[in-house]
Amino acid sequence: MSTPVKTDTAVSIEEIVNDVRERGDAALSEWSAKFDATTSTQPERAVAYGDIPTAAVLAAAEAVRNWHEAQRPGDLMMEVSPGVTLERRWSPLRSVGIYVPKGLVSSLIMTAVPAQVAGVERIVVCTPPRGSAAVAATAALLGIDEVWAIGGAQAIAAMAYGTESIAPVDKIFGPGSGAVNTAKLLVSRDVAIDLPAGPSEIVVVADDGVDEALIAQEIAAQMEHGPDSKGYVVRVGEDLDAALAEVESYAAEHVALLGERAESLAGRIRNAGAVFVGPYSPVPAGDYATGGNHVLPTGGWAKSTGGLGLEGFMKTVTVQRVTKEGLERLAPTIEALAELEGMIAHKATARR
Repeated sequence: MSTPVKTDTAVSIEEIVNDVRERGDAALSEWSAKFDATTSTQPERAVAYGDIPTAAVLAAAEAVRNWHEAQRPGDLMMEVSPGVTLERRWSPLRSVGIYVPKGLVSSLIMTAVPAQVAGVERIVVCTPPRGSAAVAATAALLGIDEVWAIGGAQAIAAMAYGTESIAPVDKIFGPGSGAVNTAKLLVSRDVAIDLPAGPSEIVVVADDGVDEALIAQEIAAQMEHGPDSKGYVVRVGEDLDAALAEVESYAAEHVALLGERAESLAGRIRNAGAVFVGPYSPVPAGDYATGGNHVLPTGGWAKSTGGLGLEGFMKTVTVQRVTKEGLERLAPTIEALAELEGMIAHKATARR
């Protein structure tokens, strides 16, 4: 996948990713010097210092842990026909990389805690040098010790392909800027990613007469994420279906419903990362405290994918067992379809 997204007028995200892939630590250090004004010739671990609100961090982590533990999928075993048994077994990923935007300790909680609940063995965190102290301190509270002071597309490339200092991971998680999101999509050819989670988006759906200050609050909160954030307001008039269609067309990261008619749409909205219902459900409650995950699809991806959950840190293995009698029953189907597709060697396996 080629992309025209630029970090400046001369350098593309693809160039950064490819350079780190080819030259490892040296490229990583050079790009960090260029974009983050670092001076080390080697990648550096983030150092925890300063005060963080320990009680709030632990409370948020506990809420996330409880909600994601409840999502744990069950294994399945079934005799689908006489002599044919299928098993679908869930297991945690071995290693994950987590990108944490500058200073956003809540994003670390939203990704690292589910990884721990799933049973992931190795958790690697990358975060921009500015703000890395708070992220490292939060990681220490959570029991995570591999935290690198590396930001941007170069961090995504390092986690995807590895360098002399950083071993590659099996899957990359976390929200980020447009550059980070583009880098994730680029490396997804070679390593799994959670979902495209780029610049923040919100749609506020409001009845006539709703307090305009609440609408303004919700929009302002999401605009804090950066100049590329997007906010829309949908007014609910007489035609409720028309309002729903407009909401669905945005397929936004966040949808806030204010007013009785707007709130009635909660069960009908399909294209949204997360839906917040009523005046006492501000989006930042989900960002920080409810336990619901705030790593959500952006850029229209909510039409086809949902927000991050426990299963994102796990994968399935299917085990198939067939007895001699079972294979005899399956043989006519195997042979007919193999012959149709011209797979003679496939056909031959049906008789043993």
